[in-house]
Amino acid sequence: MSQGIRFILFATLAFAVMNAMAKELSNFHPLQVVFFRAMGTWIFIFPYMLVNRVSIKGTHIKPLLARGILGVLSLACFFVAVQRIPLGSAISIRYLGPIFGAFLAYYYLKEKVNWMQWLSFAIAFSGVILLKGFDIRIDFLSLGLLMISAIFVGGVFVLIRYLSDKEHYLTIINYFMMSSLVLSLCFIEYWRMPLNYEWFAVCGIGTTGLIGQIYMTRAFLTEETSVLAPFKYMELIYAMIMGYFIFGESYELIPMLGIILIMGGMLSNVWAKEKVKTV
Repeated sequence: MSQGIRFILFATLAFAVMNAMAKELSNFHPLQVVFFRAMGTWIFIFPYMLVNRVSIKGTHIKPLLARGILGVLSLACFFVAVQRIPLGSAISIRYLGPIFGAFLAYYYLKEKVNWMQWLSFAIAFSGVILLKGFDIRIDFLSLGLLMISAIFVGGVFVLIRYLSDKEHYLTIINYFMMSSLVLSLCFIEYWRMPLNYEWFAVCGIGTTGLIGQIYMTRAFLTEETSVLAPFKYMELIYAMIMGYFIFGESYELIPMLGIILIMGGMLSNVWAKEKVKTV
């Protein structure tokens, strides 16, 4: 097993733990959970940027702000949904983000989408239909929030792609963290102090998010995307295992088939893009 694969397996485990902690904090306002997620990462990243003289403000303010705000809204919608429905279902539906990213990149960045990708998108959406249609735990509000979250994730992908050769990657991350902190404070009236074991989840949600980001970045710096892509979906496997043992969540055959179709559609999308690159 290569170092890159080990890195991504560890990163996806960290993200799955982070999402489980977000579900555990269901008594908190979603934007307070976003605040915990951002603060736990920002306190490490911001001093590093100052010491290494990485630009805090950046030069492309509007797209940086848009990236930050879309990221906050996406995460808030996801945290609301993950507190309402099974953990694995929420994560699998949010995986549709790259599909919406492809749509947006097609219109705004003029990137090509081949017929195999369109087919993979249809497969993934059919999985969502099966998942929603046969799992009564998934209500329309949660589904709608997850779809909105996925659309915003798609927008974030496009903005990051646009900014990737224009801004330092830490500047891009910092705008997301700062936007999270500022927007969360708008809901200060809903704030409540964590009690007892809740402090573990409060501290852990930011720490595991940071660990996930670090090791995901290291993975893609040491291994090709086509090799790592299938392992990215280990996050869902981890989440379903945690959902079963921690929250007592299980799945019947048809909803499980829906999750498999979503994963299959997203993996075939990666394969289709890589095949075009090699032609």
